[in-house]
Amino acid sequence: MKKYTLSSLLLLTMYCNAQSYVPEKQQPKMKIKPVVPVKAYSFNLQDVQLLDGPFRTAMEADVRYLQLIEPDRLLCDFREHAGLKAKGERYGGWENSGLAGHTLGHYLSACAMHYGVTHDKQFLDKVNYIVNELAECGPKRNGYVGAIPKEDSMWAEVEKGNIRSRGFDLNGAWSPWYTVHKIMAGLLDAYLYCDNKKALTVETGIADWTAHLLSNLPDSSLQRMLFCEYGGMNDVLVNTYALTGEKKYLDLSYKFHDKRILDSLALQKDILPGKHSNTQIPKVIGCIRRYELTASDKDKTIADFFWQTVVNNHTYAPGGNSNYEYLGPVGKLNDALTDNTMETCNTYNMLKLTRHLFALQPSGQLMDFYERALYNHILSSQNHHTGMMCYFVPLRMGTQKEFSDSFNTFTCCVGSGMENHVKYGESIYFQGADGSLYVNLFIASRLNWKEKGVVIEQQTQLPASDRVLLTIKAAKPVSFPLCIRNPYWSKQRIWVAVNGKLVNATADANGYFTITRNWKTGDTVEFKPELSLYTRAMPDNAGRVAVFYGPLVLAGVFGNQEPDPVTGIPVLVSTENDPQKWLKADDSQPLVFHSVHTGQPQEVTLIPFNQVQKEFYSVYWDLFTPQGWAEQQKVYEAERKRRHEIEVKTVDLLRLGEMQPERDHDFGGENLNTGEEHNRKYRVAYPGGYFSFNLKVDSAAANTLLCTYWGMDNRGRTFDILVNDVKIATEDLNKYKASKFYEIVYTIPANVTRGKVTVKVTFKPALHNMVGPVYGEVRMMRGE
Repeated sequence: MKKYTLSSLLLLTMYCNAQSYVPEKQQPKMKIKPVVPVKAYSFNLQDVQLLDGPFRTAMEADVRYLQLIEPDRLLCDFREHAGLKAKGERYGGWENSGLAGHTLGHYLSACAMHYGVTHDKQFLDKVNYIVNELAECGPKRNGYVGAIPKEDSMWAEVEKGNIRSRGFDLNGAWSPWYTVHKIMAGLLDAYLYCDNKKALTVETGIADWTAHLLSNLPDSSLQRMLFCEYGGMNDVLVNTYALTGEKKYLDLSYKFHDKRILDSLALQKDILPGKHSNTQIPKVIGCIRRYELTASDKDKTIADFFWQTVVNNHTYAPGGNSNYEYLGPVGKLNDALTDNTMETCNTYNMLKLTRHLFALQPSGQLMDFYERALYNHILSSQNHHTGMMCYFVPLRMGTQKEFSDSFNTFTCCVGSGMENHVKYGESIYFQGADGSLYVNLFIASRLNWKEKGVVIEQQTQLPASDRVLLTIKAAKPVSFPLCIRNPYWSKQRIWVAVNGKLVNATADANGYFTITRNWKTGDTVEFKPELSLYTRAMPDNAGRVAVFYGPLVLAGVFGNQEPDPVTGIPVLVSTENDPQKWLKADDSQPLVFHSVHTGQPQEVTLIPFNQVQKEFYSVYWDLFTPQGWAEQQKVYEAERKRRHEIEVKTVDLLRLGEMQPERDHDFGGENLNTGEEHNRKYRVAYPGGYFSFNLKVDSAAANTLLCTYWGMDNRGRTFDILVNDVKIATEDLNKYKASKFYEIVYTIPANVTRGKVTVKVTFKPALHNMVGPVYGEVRMMRGE
């Protein structure tokens, strides 16, 4: 890493005045200052440099990906919609579908923030190029820039008050305000971090276009419009007000106030179960930012109540929330472990909200959550070799992460992921309004505190080691309180030494212990929190636990072979609840642990969840007592008996996706595909297609058809099942929500099989739907 002298670091800080939206002490670009007391100020991103460690590794992987992206390909639709010739071919994934354009906003933010941290000119050039391109598009569309399919006709309908929405569409467009927010936010970041004044001009042009579009709509129409996900439109308009000083943008932010949700939260009414998580979080960020600038107690109540409700009632052990993107019943997470847990965008936004709340009232509880989510969800959501990101970070036992493709995914979480890994330095330190310094996170880093003329270097390999060393360099001796978070996972009082001498440090009510002295160059503070193994149980099942070591969630890894989802998922069996009694640290590999006489059907190895890449893994474990395990074995035995009874009743079966069995059963169809997941092959038929095959029947008995599906988010998976062209069932896979196999039995009318030796079974999708996946063996069985 490049070495800097103290004087050069101070000069570098003065070079750029980019600001965070969380209040900073010196904010020359912010024309509207907070009107409420700010007790802790965020440092500028450029003031904190990451040193060697997992967070810097993740940042570097992200930067390599940002370098691969071609701005002209993200700008393709923006130019074409403005009547200009595209300079590149659009990317795939969501950029080639209804949410086109959102990635450009995130990419602009990520490049701007990385420039703010490093002053790497190639990223400044990318930002300036994108802004210039958008600036060319805006005047041709009355200030608006966009890439949403059929957006002109859609916005024209909205302007007239002709508003239709089913939650994620507005007049047929996929969450268009969500995309507009991303573009506006990216432009503001270009202004803040790169001092690109043209970016603010383009952004206010979009804001003015928004005001004109909505100017004649009554509140009833606006509320109908807000039924569709709209991102953080209220937030970006409040920030536009802060940067320009023009109150019209603050007033406009209230047109994006979803009364149905936000006014309920203001009354401290938990209406979140069943709600789409990431639709709500950005709205709440807008409220807390507006509170900072207006002192509206209602906005503050919304944010406080929302944060407490989500963190305490809806959050998994790694710090993420939601299943299939939705929040479930209060405190009910045990049955919500699927391949679609923990949408990464949710945590990206929860960390933003946490930063605002911390600025207003510094609290160890806030940073305990922040640390847990940062280490165990955000850092876990990236492939540290390729820089690719997870949409969901799955928690099904025995699951595997699914990472994005470089150029053909571009989901919302790829966009927010571009930002996540270039801004790890933003909350390691805060400066108190009283002149204190908060050390919130134990991440190897260097802080340049310009106001005090101080550089503080934090050296740590925590949690591989329990030692954290802060070294002071000061232009001249300076006095300030140093406040170090007492982490929730350190069960004993932290060992603290100043210049090698132990000091008596006691944490205050906010969860920080404070050392006040006259600091000078060469001073050191060394502290050692206690690192130990412990568990965090499901709120609704004390026998299902996640294992932690210090701040880290540990995951059991199973290599490249998925355990059988029915009987092969390892469990833990012990008379002890304390994992220190049944896990042993590896002798040669740090942060690796092995179960001892505990794992069933085999022992397990656990590693940091944020280091799991393509292995199959479990984060949660069923922890049985020996007696409980004996009872569970009876359950497994009952399952084996059930499987045997199915075998006895089977007249015929087809093994889908296997060449010879399909040939033997005259398998055929159109618009088909096959694949393999969860150790089983499957077949699908796409819209307009079908597949069929022959199966033997017992003409003297009742016959039933058994099919197997995997429960997951299967929108558009409705299909008919026909036997000899007689429809026996219409299936909709949306209703199977748990990540497990569902065996569904369909009764065949007796007149369809009477006198028959074989029948033809056909799977035919509904209009604009597809069939399946249908997994494994399709069985014809005798009997009811």
